[in-house]
Amino acid sequence: MLELVFANLRVRPFRTVISIVGVALGVVLVVLFTGLARGMTNDMARRASNWKAEIVFTRPGASEWESSNASVSTTYASRLLEIDGVASTVPVIRYVAPSKKGRWGLLQLDGVDWQPFAAMNDMRIVAGRAPNAANEVVYDERQLREDEKKIGDTVELLGRTFMIVGIFEPPSGSRIKMSLGAMQEALEAPNKCTYILVKIKDGADVDAVAARINEVLPGNKVNLTRDLVIDAQERIPALNLFLRVLVGLGAFVSTIFVLLSMYTTITERRKEIGILKSLGASTSFIIRVIEGEAFLIGVLGVITGFIVAFVSSELISRSFELQFEFSRGWVITAAAIAIGGSLVGALYPAWKAAGIDPVQVMVNE
Repeated sequence: MLELVFANLRVRPFRTVISIVGVALGVVLVVLFTGLARGMTNDMARRASNWKAEIVFTRPGASEWESSNASVSTTYASRLLEIDGVASTVPVIRYVAPSKKGRWGLLQLDGVDWQPFAAMNDMRIVAGRAPNAANEVVYDERQLREDEKKIGDTVELLGRTFMIVGIFEPPSGSRIKMSLGAMQEALEAPNKCTYILVKIKDGADVDAVAARINEVLPGNKVNLTRDLVIDAQERIPALNLFLRVLVGLGAFVSTIFVLLSMYTTITERRKEIGILKSLGASTSFIIRVIEGEAFLIGVLGVITGFIVAFVSSELISRSFELQFEFSRGWVITAAAIAIGGSLVGALYPAWKAAGIDPVQVMVNE
């Protein structure tokens, strides 16, 4: 039977290739986009983990992951200092917008007073100097390399011209930082920020301090930095729904491509199938042959899809500010969807083929 399966696929190479491409497309959809979602969220989480601040104080809806909403009053910074266990506070504006450089990706900026931010989070300038003026910015090394800039170059941000004066490390938050005042002025948000980083005193219990903040300043949102690393994907609204839609779309594409391909193939092979049945081929044998072809198409589609997805992710990573991380779970899911969709898509054509009347076929053809 295996030889018959291979022979049927070789006889119609173009249709076989089209079917494999269709299955591969479903695999690419699942693997590439889930890898992108996982990579981007985990990259943001890793940079958040470089914060030494234990608490992120913000307002509901002013999420540091997906918004540039500066809705938190900077006066909270001084009020937080009055709470027992709080050592220091630093207001930050996070600005996130689509990149305007003619490429994919996001423009992410932090507006922050450098000296207190660096002192709180053990940040350091490894080249150049810290920003001193409102028109100066610092980059991390990767962003400087991707933008093909160097210290002393100018860059257009928020409709204004800034000079790059230094490189900082380790990566923390966004990869470009300007002064808090410059960001507030550009966004027309005086005395506002997106969140406030809170450093607690040595020996203080972070959960107890967070509880006191909630008690003294109710109605706000108190996040523990350690939690931002754990559930980064959960903090992006509808991300999991988006991934589930992608999985469903991948399954649909694989199923439809194989169904259409096998159905038209069965129509063209009525004479061959009639001959097989006249020679004694059983209904189950015909179904196994058709399903065997679909299974082989699914396997080849999975292999092709993985190759395309991994090569594409590497090219995109090198060209754009996008990160990919592939998880074993999603890779297995993509393979199962592709092969399962191929088998399901071939069920109806297989049933139709098994029902062909050899006598009628011989009379008509």
